[in-house]
This record gives sequence, structure tokens and C-alpha cells, in this order.
Amino acid sequence: MKLSALVVARNEQDRLPDCLASLGFADEVVVVLDRTTDASAAIARAAGARVLEGAWELEGERRNAGIDACTGDWVLEVDADERVSPDLADAVRATIATSAFAWHQVPVDNYVGDRLIRHGWAGSFGTTSVPRLFRRGAKRWRMQRVHPGLDWTGTQGPKIIQGALIHLVDRDIADMLKRLDRYSTAKARDLVASGDIGSLAGNCRRFVSRAFKSYVSRGGYKEGAWGVLLAFCTGAFPLLSYLKARLEPGKHRE
Repeated sequence: MKLSALVVARNEQDRLPDCLASLGFADEVVVVLDRTTDASAAIARAAGARVLEGAWELEGERRNAGIDACTGDWVLEVDADERVSPDLADAVRATIATSAFAWHQVPVDNYVGDRLIRHGWAGSFGTTSVPRLFRRGAKRWRMQRVHPGLDWTGTQGPKIIQGALIHLVDRDIADMLKRLDRYSTAKARDLVASGDIGSLAGNCRRFVSRAFKSYVSRGGYKEGAWGVLLAFCTGAFPLLSYLKARLEPGKHRE
């Protein structure tokens, strides 16, 4: 079984080398660069990757372009701020050699700076497993700007439990808050484009329910003050997206 590793990035010259270095176990590496102006293309080609450059407004659109560019029987999607651990690399190769399924969840270890945060990730702000390993043709991203939905063909297999994607989520707290601002702006554009931004009451309820899920159900309390911060960001994402769409619709219209 031939394995393609797919990396979709934009101006990630600092993080891309370590990401690509962790993908040496793949038979093919495809790097999709969206409106990139730094040295990412040269770095990717020097590492032996095949590079696809272009401009895509929607996250789902550019990720689908990358999937279409892969030639392997299986595809492993990896972001530039992620690294595949050696144990996960071995597990991926073992899985595709024997799997009769269409796709598998992959475990994730999330870091903020040098701190590994194992508990409290929930919703669109982070997760401890992701559906990244799939047969080519089994996965399609929907046409949305941030965290687009997925359409699947085929049956999900058992979650891989060996190793992890090492995800360097944020450099520090300031970076985490910048990500919240960036994600909510993109989501506000999707809301305005849909014509249905929801209601203030509904999104206030979502703030509470998502924060509770992060801090209590997902064990964020085990992380101390970091869990409080993560619960706040997880709950704030839909509410802040709604407020941007409602109070500043002109800024978030096509």
C-alpha cells in the first residue's frame, strides 16, 4: 500500500522543516501552499516533496485540492505545526497494511509552548484525536472557511492508539488568543454568508455548555489554571463569532 503524506500550509517556513522531517516514512509527500510568500516552497522541494501552489479562499477547497493531488492508496493529513512521532509512523504503516476500513482516527498530543495539555480540548478549539488517515477517495472537506465539515465514503475503523501527532497548537497565551480572534473572524464570515447567524441567547447557552464540557466532561480541571483558560476559549469561539457577524456584518461579508 502506497502512503501519501499531505501538508497544507501558508507561510510556515519556520515550522515546515521539522514537520517534513517527521514524514520520511511516507512514500510520497505533497505540500499545498496557499498564497504563500515566504520560503516554504523552496524548503518543501529541498525535502523532496511535491509542491502545489495556489490561492484558495475556503479551507475545505484547498484541502480537497491537496487530497486530489495525492497518488497514494492511503493519505495521512498533517498540518505544518504537527509532527508525526516515530511510534505513530510505525502504527500508520501497520494499519494500512492490514486495514479493511476506509478511515481511522489518529491520537493527538497538544502543546502550548513547552507544556503538554492532555485534558480539556473540545469543540472547534482543539481535539485529542483527528480523522487524518484515510483511503484516497474516502474523505471530502465541505466548502467552509474554518473547521469545515467532512463527508465520508466507507466505514470508520478502530482508532490508532500507538504514538501521537505532536501538535504545537500555540506558542503562548497571547498566541492562543490571537488564534481565537482569527478563527472567530473566519467563522463570522461563514455565518454571514449562510444568512443564519443564530441568536444571542442560543450562543450564550453554547458558551456555557462548551465551557462546561471542556472543563468538566473533558477533564480540563486536571490542568489547573490552564484548564480554565482552555474552557474560556472553547466556549467563547461560537459566541465571539456570532457577535462579530451581528455587530460588524459589513466587515465579514464577501
